[in-house]
Amino acid sequence: MDITGLTPLERRIWQAFPRGVATDVRRDESEDPATIQGAERTVRAEVIRALLLGGSSEADEAPALRITGASITGVLDLQHAEIRHPIRLTSCHFQHSLELDGTQTRQLDLTGSYLPALAATSLRIDGALRLTNCRIAGSVQLSNAEISSGIFLDHAHIGTGGGWALQLDHASVGADVWAPGLVALGGIRLSTAHVEGAVDLEDAQVKNANGDALDAARLTVGTVLNAGGLTTEGRVRLTGAKVAGWISFIEAKLSNPGGVALGISSCEATQLTLRDAQPVSGDVKMHYASFKVIEAAPQVWPATVRLEGLTYEALTPRLPAADRLTLLQRDADGFVPHSYEQLAASYRRVGDDADSRAVQLAKQRRRRATLPWYARLWGYLQDATVGYGFRPTRAGGWLLALLLLGSVVYGMHHPLPAEHGKGPEFNAPIYTLDLLLPIIDFGQQRAFTPTGVYQWLSYLLIAVGWVLATTVAAGITRTLSRQ
Repeated sequence: MDITGLTPLERRIWQAFPRGVATDVRRDESEDPATIQGAERTVRAEVIRALLLGGSSEADEAPALRITGASITGVLDLQHAEIRHPIRLTSCHFQHSLELDGTQTRQLDLTGSYLPALAATSLRIDGALRLTNCRIAGSVQLSNAEISSGIFLDHAHIGTGGGWALQLDHASVGADVWAPGLVALGGIRLSTAHVEGAVDLEDAQVKNANGDALDAARLTVGTVLNAGGLTTEGRVRLTGAKVAGWISFIEAKLSNPGGVALGISSCEATQLTLRDAQPVSGDVKMHYASFKVIEAAPQVWPATVRLEGLTYEALTPRLPAADRLTLLQRDADGFVPHSYEQLAASYRRVGDDADSRAVQLAKQRRRRATLPWYARLWGYLQDATVGYGFRPTRAGGWLLALLLLGSVVYGMHHPLPAEHGKGPEFNAPIYTLDLLLPIIDFGQQRAFTPTGVYQWLSYLLIAVGWVLATTVAAGITRTLSRQ
């Protein structure tokens, strides 16, 4: 490029480039880049391109492009270029989109700048990409990008209100994706991306009511996914995501009425927390997700959930089983036995055998509703008498009641001796115990023979005694095995 055609500002930048000296033309630090005007602050995109692709320097110099507060006219097209110098265009006003598809460079810093759009598919940066406090009216396209030292989007405003505001799908980031306070008018796409550090969306706002607010399907995160305070309109999708640490939706507000607000099917993480989050507005899908700990109050969950295959080791905060069972009853797939087994196991794991039995009993009652009428009748009988075997004290109560009944009836109507002149003296309570307890033999049952209705009563006591005694024995065995 002919250096004689440069404006004073462009000449100043041209001379500063070989030594990496910054050129700051701001009037003050609080200036809004979108309002930058005047020819004295204008730099042509072709000048910047010429510098980056062919600017000269001496052997002992460290060239770098550092411009602050300028208005850049024309399309800065660096597609597929290999740039060996750091680029720092901060608090600048780009009048046209920045084209960086396939570009390779050492560092790109656009902090505080205004851009119509950023097209950087397959961008390669050895250092960091900084978009802190940027305002980007259109989309940021970083699909298939490789960024070694992290992406900084904190407090940036991006998107037009439809489609994807930020695309990072299939990207590889060697450090963090740092985006607290981000405002995205459109969805964020992180599907199949690999982030070695953390993804931080704390207090971000993402609005894409007609689609996905956050599509992070099959995302891999090396440490944590922090979405504390995140506000979304649209679906949050973490299907198949793998996070080495925890996934946080602390104080988040997730909203997608009439659709799925949170989809985390087949997701894996150490912990999922929705502590102090607003009640989710929309459905929650957790099919075959796996966590060690899930932290959420019951009121966080919506009216419709899907829990088939969900696995976890513990739930916090610690609550009685009755407070957790309501969620299982709202499963859109109906009765899911696995969900009850998981909840029961979580209580058993912490030594709470009573709540574990309460969950198992609730499981049998829920299953009963799916059975034919005759099986339901048998279920009601089991429930009333022994609580499906999970209420051994109830069985003990029935045994005591039947013992009193038999003692009174047979005390008033002694059965005849099996052999006159032989056998022990009749004792009504012991005789009744002999009928009720299938294993213990006091010698009374063999020694006496009731007749008529009293014989039928003895048959009933024997049959019921088998069921009740077995239930009590099973309950004792479970208690001892827990100890």
